[in-house]
Amino acid sequence: MNLVDSDDSASSGSKKRFRSGLQIQNIEEYDDNLVNGQKSDTLGESNGSFLSKSSRLMKNFKKLESAYFLTRCRPIKSSGKPLSRHSPISSDGKESIVVTERSSVNNLASKELHNEGRQSGWINPFLEGLCKYLSFSKLKVKADLKQGDLLNSSNLVCSLSFDRDGEFFATAGVNKKIKVFECDTIINEDRDIHYPVVEMASRSKLSSICWNSYIKSQIASSNFEGVVQVWDVTRSQALTEMREHERRVWSIDFSSADPTMLASGSDDGSVKLWSINQAILFLHLVDGVSIGTIKAKANVCCVQFPLDSGRSLAFGSADHRIYYYDLRNLKIPLCTLIGHNKTVSDVKFVDTMNIVSASTDNTLKLWDLSMCASRVIDTPLQSFTGHINVKNFVGLSVSDGYIATGSETNEVFIYHKAFPMPALSFKFDTTDPLSGHEMGDAAQFISSVCWRSQSSTLVAANSTGNIKILEMV
Repeated sequence: MNLVDSDDSASSGSKKRFRSGLQIQNIEEYDDNLVNGQKSDTLGESNGSFLSKSSRLMKNFKKLESAYFLTRCRPIKSSGKPLSRHSPISSDGKESIVVTERSSVNNLASKELHNEGRQSGWINPFLEGLCKYLSFSKLKVKADLKQGDLLNSSNLVCSLSFDRDGEFFATAGVNKKIKVFECDTIINEDRDIHYPVVEMASRSKLSSICWNSYIKSQIASSNFEGVVQVWDVTRSQALTEMREHERRVWSIDFSSADPTMLASGSDDGSVKLWSINQAILFLHLVDGVSIGTIKAKANVCCVQFPLDSGRSLAFGSADHRIYYYDLRNLKIPLCTLIGHNKTVSDVKFVDTMNIVSASTDNTLKLWDLSMCASRVIDTPLQSFTGHINVKNFVGLSVSDGYIATGSETNEVFIYHKAFPMPALSFKFDTTDPLSGHEMGDAAQFISSVCWRSQSSTLVAANSTGNIKILEMV
């Protein structure tokens, strides 16, 4: 596996940190051009940044080349507008010749514009992706979340979620607690222990949480006993419970387009749809009733609504497939995505028509749902490799084309949707937060990641409960 070292892309402040195998000729000539006694530190930083990006380009040249040709060969969708128009020819012979010549020139110009349009149609996305890929040099630690919960022997964080404004984030896991932290306080205040602003206890280990994108005080959770709950964060109490699943619920998701709609996926091989309306919520702790059920052929590991609709849903399954449903027809999927070799552990919508999936086959895959007319899609737009994931849930989150995921090497990896190789990575330290002793890499893995509201900042947690706020710089 071609893993990316997070130090590869760190900007250098000195010319001494040139990587071997790369040479900059006539560096003395640059120094001679410095005016008014300007120091060479600025030049060194500039050259260091240039070298780090050059190193990344050269290290992944073959993959960039493959992505270039793949983008070039990809069909371009027609705008549906005519590209050329023929001028009418006059009945006058001389006029006809002139107009015909003018028409030929116009047609030639139209063909050139057509060719330019075709070229820009595929090259622009490639260049835009390349700029995004090289926009950041490394992942920097903005803050370490220091918790005083030393009594729990297991602190595995299973899920992270930001509220609609990116002001608060919540954590949940096997310690049976939902903890809510104020993000800026964690970043700006250096404390020995960071206490949550809200803490809510569950009766069972928690597998997933999701903040309502419209109702700021509302957060949903799922647990290992198959119970789905909706909580009021301001009151620190559960509003309602849904108990129809027969086995552990792995994943839940609120619809962004319809904040009263909630979906859950379970080991019992079903996806449940729930309507969270205020009438039920005001009757605290009354069991909710599902409004729809999708029966799958295997365990359902993840569910996700599209960004712009509450009428469709995607979910990943232990049968290695992703299913995309129109919720007006729960009997058959609108489309099935086939390409993974093992369990699909997570799915996230990159935009309205593209979805990324994570699997324990060591890959992420990007799919184009506009091809759903064929009912089966067996060719992903992109396959991302570099991280290690063979048995655990390691998290998946997307923001502005950047895809964050964890690895069983205790690293966070950042991909951009345009390229199959990692853009950045960051390795957590291997210190046990309870004992303070060094642990082997095999004992730790990244368990969850979450971007902060379409920004360059994300929060990541690992299997020992170590939580860091990271930023792309």
